[in-house]
Amino acid sequence: MKRKLGFTLIELLVVMAIVAALLAIVAPRYMNRIAVAKEAALKENLSALRIGLDQFYSDRGTYPEALGELVERRYLRAMPVDPVTERRDTWVPVVREEEGGRKVVRDVRSGAPGKATDGTLFASW
Repeated sequence: MKRKLGFTLIELLVVMAIVAALLAIVAPRYMNRIAVAKEAALKENLSALRIGLDQFYSDRGTYPEALGELVERRYLRAMPVDPVTERRDTWVPVVREEEGGRKVVRDVRSGAPGKATDGTLFASW
Protein backbone atom coordinates (compact mmCIF):
# COMPACT_ATOMS: atom_id res chain seq x y z
CA MET A 1 0.00 0.00 0.00
CA LYS A 2 1.34 3.38 -1.01
CA ARG A 3 1.27 6.22 1.52
CA LYS A 4 0.30 9.68 0.28
CA LEU A 5 2.66 12.56 1.00
CA GLY A 6 1.35 15.46 3.07
CA PHE A 7 0.28 16.42 6.55
CA THR A 8 -2.71 15.30 8.50
CA LEU A 9 -5.14 17.75 10.02
CA ILE A 10 -3.89 16.87 13.52
CA GLU A 11 -0.29 17.63 12.59
CA LEU A 12 -1.28 21.00 11.14
CA LEU A 13 -3.31 21.88 14.25
CA VAL A 14 -0.41 20.98 16.53
CA VAL A 15 2.00 23.17 14.54
CA MET A 16 -0.48 26.05 14.53
CA ALA A 17 -0.94 25.74 18.32
CA ILE A 18 2.82 25.88 18.84
CA VAL A 19 3.16 28.94 16.61
CA ALA A 20 0.25 30.64 18.40
CA ALA A 21 1.82 29.96 21.79
CA LEU A 22 5.14 31.42 20.66
CA LEU A 23 3.41 34.52 19.26
CA ALA A 24 1.50 34.97 22.52
CA ILE A 25 4.83 35.11 24.33
CA VAL A 26 6.66 37.37 21.86
CA ALA A 27 3.95 39.87 20.80
CA PRO A 28 3.54 41.72 24.14
CA ARG A 29 7.30 42.17 24.47
CA TYR A 30 7.49 43.49 20.92
CA MET A 31 4.70 46.02 21.50
CA ASN A 32 6.36 47.18 24.73
CA ARG A 33 9.65 47.70 22.89
CA ILE A 34 7.89 49.89 20.32
CA ALA A 35 6.50 52.09 23.11
CA VAL A 36 9.91 52.33 24.79
CA ALA A 37 11.56 53.28 21.47
CA LYS A 38 8.97 56.03 20.87
CA GLU A 39 9.56 57.40 24.34
CA ALA A 40 13.33 57.45 23.79
CA ALA A 41 12.86 59.28 20.48
CA LEU A 42 10.50 61.75 22.16
CA LYS A 43 13.07 62.53 24.85
CA GLU A 44 15.76 63.00 22.21
CA ASN A 45 13.57 65.34 20.14
CA LEU A 46 12.66 67.38 23.21
CA SER A 47 16.35 67.63 24.04
CA ALA A 48 17.14 68.87 20.51
CA LEU A 49 14.41 71.52 20.75
CA ARG A 50 15.64 72.67 24.15
CA ILE A 51 19.24 72.84 22.94
CA GLY A 52 18.04 74.93 20.00
CA LEU A 53 16.23 77.27 22.39
CA ASP A 54 19.36 77.61 24.55
CA GLN A 55 21.57 78.31 21.53
CA PHE A 56 19.09 80.90 20.25
CA TYR A 57 19.18 82.62 23.63
CA SER A 58 22.96 82.42 23.81
CA ASP A 59 23.38 84.02 20.38
CA ARG A 60 20.64 86.65 20.53
CA GLY A 61 20.16 87.37 24.23
CA THR A 62 16.46 86.58 24.04
CA TYR A 63 14.25 83.60 23.40
CA PRO A 64 12.25 83.21 20.17
CA GLU A 65 8.61 84.30 19.97
CA ALA A 66 7.60 81.01 18.32
CA LEU A 67 9.13 77.56 17.85
CA GLY A 68 9.14 78.07 14.09
CA GLU A 69 11.81 80.74 14.52
CA LEU A 70 14.30 78.00 15.41
CA VAL A 71 13.87 76.59 11.90
CA GLU A 72 13.75 80.00 10.20
CA ARG A 73 17.01 81.09 11.83
CA ARG A 74 18.61 77.69 11.13
CA TYR A 75 19.00 76.49 14.72
CA LEU A 76 17.12 73.38 13.57
CA ARG A 77 16.92 71.95 10.05
CA ALA A 78 13.28 71.09 10.52
CA MET A 79 10.81 70.85 13.35
CA PRO A 80 11.19 67.34 14.77
CA VAL A 81 8.31 64.90 14.73
CA ASP A 82 6.68 63.96 18.01
CA PRO A 83 6.99 60.16 17.72
CA VAL A 84 3.97 59.51 19.93
CA THR A 85 1.55 61.67 17.90
CA GLU A 86 3.58 61.28 14.68
CA ARG A 87 3.08 64.99 13.92
CA ARG A 88 5.27 68.09 13.90
CA ASP A 89 2.63 70.53 15.11
CA THR A 90 1.76 69.04 18.50
CA TRP A 91 4.66 70.56 20.43
CA VAL A 92 3.41 72.80 23.24
CA PRO A 93 5.58 75.88 23.76
CA VAL A 94 5.97 77.15 27.32
CA VAL A 95 5.52 80.90 26.90
CA ARG A 96 6.79 83.48 29.39
CA GLU A 97 6.54 87.24 29.33
CA GLU A 98 9.79 89.20 29.23
CA GLU A 99 10.35 92.79 30.19
CA GLY A 100 8.41 95.06 27.90
CA GLY A 101 5.51 92.62 27.54
CA ARG A 102 7.12 90.51 24.80
CA LYS A 103 6.04 86.87 24.99
CA VAL A 104 8.77 84.34 24.28
CA VAL A 105 9.13 80.55 24.19
CA ARG A 106 11.36 79.46 27.06
CA ASP A 107 10.66 75.73 27.01
CA VAL A 108 8.74 73.12 25.08
CA ARG A 109 6.63 70.13 26.07
CA SER A 110 5.10 67.22 24.23
CA GLY A 111 1.49 67.55 23.19
CA ALA A 112 0.98 63.79 23.21
CA PRO A 113 -1.96 62.55 25.24
CA GLY A 114 -1.60 59.73 27.72
CA LYS A 115 1.12 58.33 29.91
CA ALA A 116 4.55 56.86 29.35
CA THR A 117 5.50 53.35 30.43
CA ASP A 118 6.79 54.73 33.73
CA GLY A 119 3.39 56.31 34.48
CA THR A 120 4.33 59.96 33.93
CA LEU A 121 2.29 62.12 31.58
CA PHE A 122 3.87 62.89 28.22
CA ALA A 123 2.77 66.50 28.69
CA SER A 124 4.99 66.81 31.79
CA TRP A 125 8.21 66.03 29.89
